[in-house]
Amino acid sequence: MSAELTAPVKVIAPGRGGLWGALVEGWRARELLGFLAWRDVKVRYKQTFLGAAWAVLQPITHMVIFTLIFNKVAGLKAPEGIPYPVYIFAALLPWQLFHNSLSRSSDSVVAEARLLTKVYFPRLLIPFASVVSGLVDFAISLVILLVMMLCYGLTPGWTILCLPVFVVLAVMSALAVGLWLAAMNAKYRDFRYVVPFMLTIWMFVSPVAYPAAAVMEKLPPAWAWVYNLNPMAGVVEGFRWALLGKSGLAPEMLLVSFAMVLVVFWGGLLYFRKMERSFADLL
Repeated sequence: MSAELTAPVKVIAPGRGGLWGALVEGWRARELLGFLAWRDVKVRYKQTFLGAAWAVLQPITHMVIFTLIFNKVAGLKAPEGIPYPVYIFAALLPWQLFHNSLSRSSDSVVAEARLLTKVYFPRLLIPFASVVSGLVDFAISLVILLVMMLCYGLTPGWTILCLPVFVVLAVMSALAVGLWLAAMNAKYRDFRYVVPFMLTIWMFVSPVAYPAAAVMEKLPPAWAWVYNLNPMAGVVEGFRWALLGKSGLAPEMLLVSFAMVLVVFWGGLLYFRKMERSFADLL
């Protein structure tokens, strides 16, 4: 009995290394990140008739609708030699990754309330896992796009080697905003209703259904940089360039978008780290 009373007790508590300590702590628990991400994938398609086919149906449905409205009705054209459906699908690919990742990460802390209040683990893993799980849907859609390109007689060039760069930028863009919204949503549940409206507006101010050059031509030169503050402008045009070899991507657009993502991402990490100690009380 006395041996039981004097046995050492291991206490698991948050690290005290500031933001860098939180990142190191999260890296050490990367196996848990993979587990949480894979669990999200399985839960998402559990008890569904079509399963992972939904990852294909969503962008294809948007592609058909956008083609009918913007190409057939509005008369928007893709660059010469590129079919408009392929041009749209190449933009919907990063947009769906960003949209789904941001939606899930923004609600991730509230969705994991039961887990957060029972055991300690690096809280940053929750929004990160929500974004990582979206890469599964992205990979499936990418295969469909490559098949479409082959059917239209299009072959990716050397620029496809740059595609991982824009995938990382899309993921960082979703995390940059998702970290802010996840922490805010834990305190103010109104944000779960704001996110869908925000994403709808965000899509139409991003060059998904139209080339960025069409917008840049109509903006005064002094205001062109404001449009480039939208990180998804550089991401979408970057995807088109990497996959199709043609796009309105300008170096300054990519640089401004990347700088904007870094600033928002770093601020999101700091804010999330500040708020995470109160998650258990708020939830």
